[in-house]
Formats: sequence, structure tokens, C-alpha cells
Amino acid sequence: MKRSPHGFIRTSFFRSSGLIILWLLALTTVGLGAPADTAAEEARLTKAAATPPASGRAGEKPGAAESLAAQAESQEDEPPGTFGPILTDTAVPVDVGALELQPFWSFGFVTDAFNDRGRRVSAGGNFYNFGFDLQVTYGAWNNLEVFTVIPVVVNFANSVNEPGPRGERAATSAGFSDVNLTFKYRFIKESPILPTVSGILAVDFPTGRHRGLDPALLGIDALGGGAYVFTTGVNVSKWMKPFIFYGNIYYSMPTSYTDDDGKQFPRDFVTVNLAAEYPLAEKWIALLELTSFWDGGSLFGHSPNVAPAHLLSILPGIEFMATDKLSLALGVNIDLIGRNIDAAVTPILSLVWAVH
Repeated sequence: MKRSPHGFIRTSFFRSSGLIILWLLALTTVGLGAPADTAAEEARLTKAAATPPASGRAGEKPGAAESLAAQAESQEDEPPGTFGPILTDTAVPVDVGALELQPFWSFGFVTDAFNDRGRRVSAGGNFYNFGFDLQVTYGAWNNLEVFTVIPVVVNFANSVNEPGPRGERAATSAGFSDVNLTFKYRFIKESPILPTVSGILAVDFPTGRHRGLDPALLGIDALGGGAYVFTTGVNVSKWMKPFIFYGNIYYSMPTSYTDDDGKQFPRDFVTVNLAAEYPLAEKWIALLELTSFWDGGSLFGHSPNVAPAHLLSILPGIEFMATDKLSLALGVNIDLIGRNIDAAVTPILSLVWAVH
């Protein structure tokens, strides 16, 4: 059974635009929101140069010639300033020279597993996962940001059904997982009709341990995927008062790699993330996210020799805008449906600090 990748490297998704629209309509019907970041930035484009930003991610400043009447109107129609969803990536890049730090703390409880038919079965023991991911984002130049995600993982297991070589039924393992590097460029700015659209190029590096595993650790010392993963896709966001919607669609291509079982040829996969935000009060924002990945075939190279997997999860949460440079978000990620992967419940705490 494949262990769930509950680190927060923001792998993405590739889906038709029709599916995105249907899911966004569903979120609107629910009437809840999820994390947001980008539409708030675009609204600031209508504000005067002397107007201070509403959130840590400042938008571009308009010319000082804007009339006072236009300023008042734009401020009335401005969406709330937020730093964005917990897992779903945002579309508006940070300002040139801006630096943001975003740590994530999570603790995942594996409840059961999805078998090859998508049915829930026993996970074969008690498995837990503590994760600390640090995302560092920098505004390289106009409309372009670069960020890296550095993940640390601590895995725990006890009461395991299949013991180790000396009868071990419990184990603990910790270390770095796979580091991610992402370039994000905005090529469409939000308008009354069009959403913000950004393209991304990303690479996951196999920095986590994936071979030379200790049988006494019951397999939980596998902390990385073993492959370089090349990802491309788009991020979108749109303010539809009073909601702000977000989406990611990426296609990812892992390279082959060797582990303790020999040469592995993994499957390409699609990641689809959708999020919505609904302001509850001046500083409080309700969040709702749907995140998923879906294994496919392989565009290049050998045919895959691993079983296909997929996972769909929901994350309700709440965000508190402490200051225009600091935000806190708390949510619980719940795995709903899947195949050949573990199912978990994972509380997540995220903090965004706009350092500069």
C-alpha cells in the first residue's frame, strides 16, 4: 500500500476547464470559503499610490492621477486582504524584492487505507506523521516569484500487523523529505471579466531517503519519493463578491529511479486543487479547499511498473489576519476517496510572515 504524501510541496493538477467551473459552482452553493491571496492584490491596482496595502502581499500601485471618487468606489468594492489558501497555491506573485516565510505544521493520523478498488481497508497498524514544511518566497522581478519548500518529516508506527525481522511492531524515523523549487509568472491580470492567471514551472528533488531502508523500521524510514518530478501548469484566482475562488491545474512527470525493490518507472500524475474564501468579519475568513491527485500513464520513457493511485481530500479551515504582515490559518485535511493509498486526517497550522 502506498503511503500518503502528506507533505505540503504544492504539486498540481491538470483538468479540463469545464470541471473547474463545475467545482467552483459547487463551492459557491456551499457558501463557505477557502484561503485566498490573489484577488486582493488585483483590487489594489485601482487604489491610489499613497494608499497603504491591505495585506502582507502588496499589489501594484496605480498612478496618483486617479480621482478621489474612483478611489472611494474602488475601496468599497475591494475584496478582503488575505495571504491565501493553506494548500492551494495563489496566482498573484509577491512584489519585486519581497520576502515571505510560510511554515506549515501538520500531524497526520492514518485511519485506514484505500485498496485497488477504492474500498477502505485496514492500514495494517497505527501510523502517524508529523510534518514541518518551510516555504520561502521571493519576488525576483515584476510578475515573477520564486519559492522553495523545505520539508522535514517524522514518521511513527505502532501495533503493526507485519513485524520486523526481530519482531518489531513499533518504529520512529525522521529526516528531510523531497525539496521543491517553483517559478511562478503571472501573464493575465484580473479584470471585471478575466481571472488572474499564472503559469508555474517546478522541480521536486529526491533529497528524502528512499533506498537502503532498515527492515526494523517497518518501511516508515522511506521519507522521499526517489524521483525528480517536473511539473508545469497554471494557477487562477477570481473575486466574485463576497467570495474569492482559487484553482491549480498541474501535470507532473517523475523520472525513473532505483529503490530496494529495483528499477521503478512511476506514473505521470495530475493535481487538481480548488479553494474558496468567505469573509466572516474584518480579520476572520472561512476557508474551504478540495485537493487531489490522479495517476495516469507516462508521456515519455518506459511504461509504468507501479500500480495507479489517486486521492481526493477536503480541507475546511479558518484564517486570522493578525496584521498586514502576519496571518495564521488552521484547517483539517480529510481524505475522502482514493485508490492504493492511505487515508488520513491531518490538522494543519500555517503561518505567513511578510519579512520584507
